[in-house]
Amino acid sequence: TPEGTCLESVKIAIDTGYRHIDGAFVYFNEHEVGQAIREKIAEGRIKREDIFYCGKLWNTCHPPELVRPTLEKTLKILQLDYVDLYIIELPMAFKPGDAIYPKDENGKFIYHETDLCATWEAMEACKDAGLAKSIGVSNFNRRQLEMILNKPGLKHKPVSNQVECHPYFTQPKLLEFCRQHDIVIVGYSPLGTSRDETWVNVSSPPLLKDSVLNAIGKKYNKTAAQIALRFNIQRGVVVIPKSFNPQHIRENFQIFDFSLTEKEMKEIEALNKNVRYVELLM
Repeated sequence: TPEGTCLESVKIAIDTGYRHIDGAFVYFNEHEVGQAIREKIAEGRIKREDIFYCGKLWNTCHPPELVRPTLEKTLKILQLDYVDLYIIELPMAFKPGDAIYPKDENGKFIYHETDLCATWEAMEACKDAGLAKSIGVSNFNRRQLEMILNKPGLKHKPVSNQVECHPYFTQPKLLEFCRQHDIVIVGYSPLGTSRDETWVNVSSPPLLKDSVLNAIGKKYNKTAAQIALRFNIQRGVVVIPKSFNPQHIRENFQIFDFSLTEKEMKEIEALNKNVRYVELLM
């Protein structure tokens, strides 16, 4: 995003009432997010403990000895003392080093053999040190979650698993498994995604053009986006819609003044195509 866009958007979001902010080192905007939070604290709008900030451990930082220094670097960029949630962004690792996306001379990713359980132990140490209030994962499937849940000597289990989740990709099996283990699903791309072919599967139609979502929206005088967000919230999925548009930021928040009926929930559930927009081809 252009310089300052993220700063302004986060300030608008906080003024609107948002308190959960999803960030990551690889978004390259944590300095602006931190500044926005600090400015709003200085204004007296919020206290630090009102904000729930999620940071992420990137793929090049999986070796256990890199976990805490990486989190400390994030805290330094944010100029905050702790994050509320720190998560392993992906269950696979890239070669450690300065390159964010390390590639060989043929343009192929250079992977790194990783022991997720060892990485998790380093995450636990960050929680014990007070640098992260909670720890979790992202883009993990059931097998990868079980590997951590069944780890001998587990001290802290993942509190959350951040995955793509929306009416076209409802994740019923993963959601049920996580419910059984008290792991909260945090749904990214809850409105579908941009149509950027470099990283998005555009074979699936745009979610917000869906006729069912729009028809239900008409009934409640809401947008298709608001219906898609309400659907997930109602089934216990946390949503993190991304927007830099002030009007959309405010609209995405206006989903607490109505409820979908059981019939409508089932209609939306039936839209599931089991297709990801974000294919993570890496």
